Amino acid sequence: MIKGSCLCGAITFSTDATPEGASMCHCSQCRKQSGGIWSSAFVPEADLTITGDVSWYAASDSAKRGSCPTCGSFLFWKAHDEDMISFALGAVDGPTGLSLEKHIFTADKGDYYQIADGLPQRD
Repeated sequence: MIKGSCLCGAITFSTDATPEGASMCHCSQCRKQSGGIWSSAFVPEADLTITGDVSWYAASDSAKRGSCPTCGSFLFWKAHDEDMISFALGAVDGPTGLSLEKHIFTADKGDYYQIADGLPQRD
């Protein structure tokens, strides 16, 4: 089981499902919201239990982002037309047991760092 929480503990999440797609997102929205690169993995939305009052923001016509209204932790990303939901790997309490698989939206990455780990990069 994977369990996680926001910085203040007002929102928690857990899943028994095996997360997929562990990635680091370099898009401008993730960089602005997280202050850097956002790492996440996804599970079917039905397999993720969330407690607390998540504040959802429709950041685009295709997806919404979930955060804690108290501490501001950016916890979730959900495409409007998919049944999967991504959760922040940095919010997981304890080891994730996952390995990073890829970098996404690398064409939009900041100019102040390099990606040099040899993992696949998707523009």
